[in-house]
Amino acid sequence: MPANSYSSLCDDFYIDMYVNTELDLPTERDTILTFFERVQKQYPTMARFARRENGEYCLEEDPVSGQSRWVSLEGDRVGSGVVNPSNTEEIYQQDKQILELMPYMLGVTPLDVDSIDITFAMDFDCAGNHDEIIAEALFASSAFGWLLDWPHVKPIVFSPSMVITLSADEYTQARVSIESKTSVFEPGEKEQSRDEAITLSLTVRQYPRPNERFDPVASFERQYQLTEELMNERIIQHFVQPLAQVIAQRRSP
Repeated sequence: MPANSYSSLCDDFYIDMYVNTELDLPTERDTILTFFERVQKQYPTMARFARRENGEYCLEEDPVSGQSRWVSLEGDRVGSGVVNPSNTEEIYQQDKQILELMPYMLGVTPLDVDSIDITFAMDFDCAGNHDEIIAEALFASSAFGWLLDWPHVKPIVFSPSMVITLSADEYTQARVSIESKTSVFEPGEKEQSRDEAITLSLTVRQYPRPNERFDPVASFERQYQLTEELMNERIIQHFVQPLAQVIAQRRSP
């Protein structure tokens, strides 16, 4: 499914890649600036460079029509992503370039890689109680649904997640999570309606296998394919569509 097709199913769509490292990344000024200048040479519109309060370095685009690219360096991970991409090829090429730059510009060799994460995430804008929406959309006919079928009962903390293995040796894993932004409030306190989004994310993680040399680029390609297959064959029908339907019903007058 093209990236713009994913975007049509939600309010915002993201594809992120993170390379988690065993050792801390370089902190020398010249190394950091040279790396980001090399990225900017390929993507000149990525012109906003900043150091966050947590020490993260980030190079990003100004959002245009809600779209933007970014690349980041944290203490022990390298990140790359696109917000609301028009097609998956642009994300694929950006992430692949970052993987190819890491060994000789950041010193991140295959031996240093702890794991690689590929995440497809969707935001669904909705006011009101996110926990109730998630429970109604995804758990109405489950044991949790029966638990909620009781006088005065409603969910106030409900952000389900599950991690599954995708390989017999458990080195390839996937995590599906639905995050509610409704905060827990004290008894007697008025619940506030927040104009924030429910976030649905699917992450496929690959750990290096101890009995073979790890190839980050080849792993990325396999993970990307796996993530797309899971999105198209499971997540869209069983997670995205039910959430979108309940949110649409609650928006209707």
